[in-house]
Amino acid sequence: MRRGIYLIEEVDFRPMNSRRPLEYLTWLTRYKREDETRAEPALTTGMSIRSREIDLAGAFYAVGITGHPQFKAVTLWECHGGWDGGWRQMMEIYRGVDDRLFLSDIDDLRFSAFSRPLGAAPGCPPLSQAPTGEFYLFESARVRPGAALDYLAAVRTERAPLLAAHGHRLTGLYEVLFCDTEVVTLWAVSLDDHLATQRARDAALGLDDEAEPDPGLLRWSKRARDFLDGPWRETLLAPFPGSRLAPEGAHD
Repeated sequence: MRRGIYLIEEVDFRPMNSRRPLEYLTWLTRYKREDETRAEPALTTGMSIRSREIDLAGAFYAVGITGHPQFKAVTLWECHGGWDGGWRQMMEIYRGVDDRLFLSDIDDLRFSAFSRPLGAAPGCPPLSQAPTGEFYLFESARVRPGAALDYLAAVRTERAPLLAAHGHRLTGLYEVLFCDTEVVTLWAVSLDDHLATQRARDAALGLDDEAEPDPGLLRWSKRARDFLDGPWRETLLAPFPGSRLAPEGAHD
């Protein structure tokens, strides 16, 4: 089985205009739905690469109050066929630097976009079988050089069972490619389970005497430091209707 290859993109919109993320996500999910019936990939004016193999798995509005810049969108793309499939198709559009690369229907809508290629770590669930949730916990962490897969193995064997007991379902377990110091994980979670988890952690710290404490949450934080070597952050994403990771019934 080939390794799963993905791309995550974080998009900022400035000046602060709350309608711009909506316009962008609506445009993106609409045109990717059209690609589902496309027989062959093509480079098109205004749309760039159009292909079924470059699949918009997740489109999210970043929940600003959890630590994102406001306003922001995050997208997760799956390269069907791995390196020789969707990834090759994306790379081929840069051969010869075609003029159509510099034309887009969303020119001037985005302020900036930051893309990172991702490789599935052992135990990462296929997105075709991934659970959906009301929200997604999005972790981006810097690890010691060379420790990415070791950290992700610990997440899979130690943290995933711990969070599963709090209603978090592992959706993505990724090594950031072309570097050796960054990982990304993604977890589906309901609002109620998110809140209960925070209270269980507070209780373990002695800061909430009305909730059941879970010392395991604190033990994991200590364990993670065996691998971490810099910024670690978890934020929340709200799935936008029209992508595969949106809850069932929110795809149109």
